[in-house]
Amino acid sequence: MPVFRVLSNDVAWLPWSGGAFARARAERKPVLLSISVAWCHSCREMDRTSYADPFIATFINERFIPIRVDADERPDISERYSLGGWPTTAFLTPDGAILAGGTYVSIERMPAALAQIVEAFDTRGDCAAIERPETDVTQSTIAGLDDLTERVFSTFDGAHGGFGVEPKFPLTAPAHLALDLFAATRDPRYEMIAVATLDGMGWGELYDEVDGGFFRYAATRAWQEPHSEKMLESNAALLRLYLDAGDALGIARFTERAADTLRYVQTWLADPVDGGWWGSQHADERYYSAATVEARRALTAPPVGEVIHADWNGVMVSAALQAAKTFSDDGLRDFALKSLERVLLTCYKPGAGVAHFFAGQAHVRGLLGDQITIASAALDAFDVTGNIVYQMIAEELCHYAIRVMWDDREGGFFDRAVPDAAPDRDAEVGLLRQPSKPFALNCDASRMLRRLAVVSGDPEFTRIADLAVGAMAPRAIEQGPLAAHYVLAVRGAAVR
Repeated sequence: MPVFRVLSNDVAWLPWSGGAFARARAERKPVLLSISVAWCHSCREMDRTSYADPFIATFINERFIPIRVDADERPDISERYSLGGWPTTAFLTPDGAILAGGTYVSIERMPAALAQIVEAFDTRGDCAAIERPETDVTQSTIAGLDDLTERVFSTFDGAHGGFGVEPKFPLTAPAHLALDLFAATRDPRYEMIAVATLDGMGWGELYDEVDGGFFRYAATRAWQEPHSEKMLESNAALLRLYLDAGDALGIARFTERAADTLRYVQTWLADPVDGGWWGSQHADERYYSAATVEARRALTAPPVGEVIHADWNGVMVSAALQAAKTFSDDGLRDFALKSLERVLLTCYKPGAGVAHFFAGQAHVRGLLGDQITIASAALDAFDVTGNIVYQMIAEELCHYAIRVMWDDREGGFFDRAVPDAAPDRDAEVGLLRQPSKPFALNCDASRMLRRLAVVSGDPEFTRIADLAVGAMAPRAIEQGPLAAHYVLAVRGAAVR
């Protein structure tokens, strides 16, 4: 059994890199991969307790290669290695295969867990590792569009609105699908689904009536016990949903809730000087339990993570441009365009696409989500301004994604540049070598590419759009409410 001794109070975390894994191989040590996010209370608590203990920190530094990854900064790593949420505590071989792991590990459990991993690794080495199985989509059934639509709405919660049981996330695609189908058919069932969902999310505990804005998700079906972090991405998506619902259904309270959400985003997350929006506001149960403005102002507000994420800003640019149109707000329109320009100035590089985030400098190139959301925002900016530069940006980003992320053999986009085209080949370790095609993002990319084909007059974008959504067809039946992304993409193709 390993012996713990006091040497240090800090884990010597390394960033994800080829060099860190090379060191693990050279020193014949397992890797401790910690995946966290700055806004997560449980992540901060594990840092405060388990990783701050001097015995534990010393043992980790001596017997492991410790690597820390921020899931917001590296969604590609989080997608492959997350073991049920954040924090993730994963133990890897020096080649990046998963040995074991879980989520939060308490200070009481951590010493035994570390000792067991070291003992197993010393005894069996890399042979103890198990790779995650790859999904074989070739055996999946390709369902008809009507069947998929019914499968989406079979997850609707008639008692509380929304989709699924618990924990309850504010999924926007199924609600957009209900709005789209109601507009096409005037079937009151679709109106009921949309109204119940928007009422449940917007007038329950998921929405912060004091400062405004939506929390990330709720622990219960009835939208109760929200986890109190607030994310730019979800608030931008919900802003757009409430704007569209107010317009489609003629219900003023939805438009008013959109205005409230916009006020939160502009007050707390916007950078009024340089443009753009910060990515998140931290969770803080004590602060958010204060039910009045006066009670909250007596407390310190949760900090905002001052990082500009390209993909989340892309979603917010599109939502803000739509809000500017709804509210006839030229100042908001100008701010949205300024924010798009900031992302392009700080993250865009000709021929290399848009980097994932900016924090003093651009970081992490070659991720699909950034190219698709910024291209979509650029098309929205082109619609508003007629400035052809925005159209050209959208075209170049899509050409870049097709060049380095497209699967020529089976169709569809990978979530990141293929290894031969990856900006940092040394970091292509472990599960990052395994290709992954994000379902919802491929469907959304298909919709955006069809818009681009119309604007540019280039039919090649239509061909790629059709192949992208077609590649997702065998997987759609397994997606539950997220199959709404596919149905929306195919319906868009049918009416083009």
